[in-house]
Amino acid sequence: MVIRVGLVGTGYAAKVRATAFGTDVRSHVSAVAGRDATRTEAFAQEHGLWPMQSWQALVTDPKIDLVVVATVNVLHAEVVETALLAGKHVVVEYPLALDVAQAERLAALAVNKGLLLHVEHIELLDGLHVAMRSHLPQVGDVSYVNYRTLNPKNPVPLKWKYQQALFGFPFCGALSRVHRLTNLFGRVVRADCCTQIMPHDTEPAYFKQVLSSGRLVFGSGIVAELTYGKGKGLWAPHRDVEIQGSLGALAFVGNQGLLTTAAGECEIAVTPRRGLFVKDTEMVLAYLTEGTPLYVSVAESIYALRVGEALRRSSDRGETVYLEKSE
Repeated sequence: MVIRVGLVGTGYAAKVRATAFGTDVRSHVSAVAGRDATRTEAFAQEHGLWPMQSWQALVTDPKIDLVVVATVNVLHAEVVETALLAGKHVVVEYPLALDVAQAERLAALAVNKGLLLHVEHIELLDGLHVAMRSHLPQVGDVSYVNYRTLNPKNPVPLKWKYQQALFGFPFCGALSRVHRLTNLFGRVVRADCCTQIMPHDTEPAYFKQVLSSGRLVFGSGIVAELTYGKGKGLWAPHRDVEIQGSLGALAFVGNQGLLTTAAGECEIAVTPRRGLFVKDTEMVLAYLTEGTPLYVSVAESIYALRVGEALRRSSDRGETVYLEKSE
């Protein structure tokens, strides 16, 4: 059986998905729906698809088996719910929702319907994450982590990711930052966060800069500092991770890694981020056609969202948020 696919969204992720599903013999992409009619028409022509007038029409189309949700974050939950109620399998880019309770309801709905609900988390497949996980035993008991991503933009692009109403709180909209840490280090017991959002000078619907700094304490005692920022007023780009342990330390800057122990320093090869959406797509098709297990569960994604929501509450209230008791 060929799995018939419909796309909701016309951005980068949707483009890569269109190619990946369209070139795999196990699937066929037939339709796309977007928020802008002109962009949807252009996307459809580029990929040989049928442009649908609305995402509602696409997800209820009886000729579609699988819906891929790659639109603005704030719409994810509504599109996913409508698709599941229509009996469709669903692949959705993170976050599943911007609200934990809503995400949990969607997960339960998928189970009740006997349908696939897969939340994409390709950060778990990339070279950085693989390198961190494989070298963790060499640093011993981890005590401290610092994970920083800063993306200067001047001028600021007038895109939906610079609209708080569409993107969500930074550590929920950019959930992969939190998920990397929960995947590696487990349960979080408390969270602190401070966030600054600077409105755009001329476009009130947008912000020109967001900078959010969080602190997580894990059940094991690990302390992790997490910084996410983008926009105007930031000058030096960063994508770096530091992990300190009882036997050594790991440091990653971009695609360069370094392990430091009592024996000295050793460079670590980090595979560049390429082909991850394709790999995720292949795994989804293998699950649907052969029953091969996926690399991430919905429950893991929802837990990361719970931690992101705790950071949001801390930022809003100016106080520590406790998730559970420490071990």
